Formats: sequence, C-alpha cells, structure tokens
Amino acid sequence: MSCVLLTDYPWPNLDIEREIIEAAGYRLVAGPSTASGAAAIEALVAEHDPEAIMTCWSTVSAAAIAKPTALKIVARMGVGLDNIAMDAATRRGAWVTNVPDYCVEEVSDHAIAMVLNHFRGIMAFDREVKHGRWDPASARLRRIATLTVGIIGFGQIGRVTARKLAQGFGCRVLVHSPSLLAQHGDGAEISENVSVADLAGLRENADAIILHVPLTQATHHMIDAGFIGGCRQRPLLVNVSRGGLVDNAALLRALQSRALSGAALDVVEGEPAPPREVVDRSDVVVTPHVAFSSDASLAELRRRCTEDVVRALRGSRPLHACNQPDAGITSN
Repeated sequence: MSCVLLTDYPWPNLDIEREIIEAAGYRLVAGPSTASGAAAIEALVAEHDPEAIMTCWSTVSAAAIAKPTALKIVARMGVGLDNIAMDAATRRGAWVTNVPDYCVEEVSDHAIAMVLNHFRGIMAFDREVKHGRWDPASARLRRIATLTVGIIGFGQIGRVTARKLAQGFGCRVLVHSPSLLAQHGDGAEISENVSVADLAGLRENADAIILHVPLTQATHHMIDAGFIGGCRQRPLLVNVSRGGLVDNAALLRALQSRALSGAALDVVEGEPAPPREVVDRSDVVVTPHVAFSSDASLAELRRRCTEDVVRALRGSRPLHACNQPDAGITSN
C-alpha cells in the first residue's frame, strides 16, 4: 500500500486528509503537528519511504526528495514554495504542487484590516483605554478614502486587495509588478482608482505599502534600507506574504527614525521566534502567520491538496502543478 507522508499540520485532526487518502486505497502517515527542520523530515522520509510528501511549513530538502524509492509528488499545503527543493523534485521526476487560491479572500481581508487598524487607531486606543487613559483629543486619524495605498505584487491576492480598497473604500491604489509595467506602462489606469506604478512612484506617493509577492532569491530582503529611503510619506508597511521579504535590521532603523509610521506584519523573518526588538514595538502590529486562516479556507486547502496528491499517485497530472518533472510521469 502506497504511503503518503504528511510532515506537519496546524489543525486539530486529520479527518479530511485521512478520508480522501484511505478511500483511494493509500496509507497516511503523519509527522508531528509542528513544523520540523530538514534533518527531521529526512529521517521521517527514510523511515516511511513515501510515494507522496505533503508539507505545510516543514522543510523538504533535496536530501529528503532523494530518499524515497518511488516519489511521485511533493505537495505544499499552502501557496509559497520556499520550503521545498523544487529543482531537486523536478530532476527526480516528481511533481511539486500547491493550492494557489484557497485563501485569496482571507489574506486580502487581513491586509486591509491592518491598514484600517493603523489609520483608525483601533489597537493603539484600545491599549490606551485599558491603561486608564481616555483622551479623544489625542486622535490623529485619517479618512481611509483619502489614502494612497501601494501594492507590490499583482497576482490573485493583489488584485482582490486592490479591488476592495479601490471600490470598497475609495482609496487611490498604485500597483506594481514587472508584467504590469511591461503590458501597460507606468501611470496607466487599469480600473477605477487603480493605476500601474513603478517602484519609485509607488514609494514616493504611498501612505501604506502592502506586500503580495512570493519569497525568491530575487525578492529576499527587497524591503531594505535603500527601498525605505525612497519612501516619502512615512508609510505603513504591511507584510502578509513572507518574512524574508523584509530586512529586519533595516525595518527597525526605519521605525526608530520614523521613516516608516509603522509596520503590520503577519510574517516575520525568524518566525516562530521573531526578533523581540521588532515585534515588541508599539508601532508594530504582529499576527502569527494566520492571514490565510478561516474555517472555510482551511477545509478547502486540506481537501484540494489531498485530492491533487491522489491524482498524482494515480498517474495523472495534478491540477495545480508548479513544475514539469523531467521523466517518469504520465499526464491526462
């Protein structure tokens, strides 16, 4: 009976995964609920010899991918692929998959909630009142419709965030991606209140900057001292993508010098133990990598990811393939 190894799972049970896998005639083996490092996953793979590996946040290294006798798929239970050695899987002849759109609404809602919190002072005033200070005259708040919001990355989540801000709140939205610039040019209006911007124009005008980009070698620490130095409106920085997009040292200096008015972070480089000097600041709001989460999104993620694993084990092309294996795979 073919084995499916689930490396980690941040939910209370495995009912969805087990039902789908066992109904297809395969066997599910689960590692610990919390994420593990590369060595621990390599040991699990060596022990169970899986034909499929499903992972949330654990690292699936090239060494882990090399160990199984007949590996067919490595499935990311999420969107980002930075914890999977995808080149090694491709060379091995194994699919790499993700679920790219299960949490579009949740992540865009979370990013907008962070913007609203900052410019309407929700958490800041809550803290003040709980410490016995009732001072409405101290409010320095903004009308949301007057904000210019920059969005870097215009995939599915970026597009939904832009639509909600522009149509729902009346914000001016500047969006940046290389493909948009190539297709439309700087300054082109692509929908009501939404315009394409190069990075210089976005940094010059944005009151808030939201990151909706994957973590790659090219985007690692894209928010550094040089990037922040070009910001002119002391913007709020919102990161709901990957912590490694932001250089923590540069972020801390920018907050200390007030080059940024604040940061709202669902992800932080160094998580799950991010640097206290960043997350303990009163001008930083942090949530523990939960922007994707809702009862509906998690159920959808678990079902769709597991169903794609079954497709691959049966010799079919997965619906959400992120690579083209070198050999040994048949497609429908």
